[in-house]
Amino acid sequence: MSSPAGAVQVWISGRVQGVGYRAATRRQALALGVKGWVKNLPDGRVTAVFAGEPVAVQKMVDWCHRGPALAQVTQVVVEPCNAIPDEGFTIIS
Repeated sequence: MSSPAGAVQVWISGRVQGVGYRAATRRQALALGVKGWVKNLPDGRVTAVFAGEPVAVQKMVDWCHRGPALAQVTQVVVEPCNAIPDEGFTIIS
C-alpha cells in the first residue's frame, strides 16, 4: 500500500487538451502501476494525482513534461498530495 509521501498532484500547462493527453496519461500510469486520476481543467490545463511507489510516481512526473506526441507542454507544477486514490487510474470528465 502506498503512503501519502508517494502521492503528488500535478498541473500541466501548454497544448495539453485535445491531443490525447488524458488517455496517454492513463496508459502510462497503468503501465507503471500508479494509481490516481487525470482531468481537464476549464483554464486549458490538465491536472492529475499520482500515487504509488516513489520511483514510479517520479517516472509519471517526468513523463508529464513530455506527454503524448501532439502535446506541447510548457509547465508542470508538482505538489505533495495526502489523498490516496482508489485502485486503478481514472479519467475524470
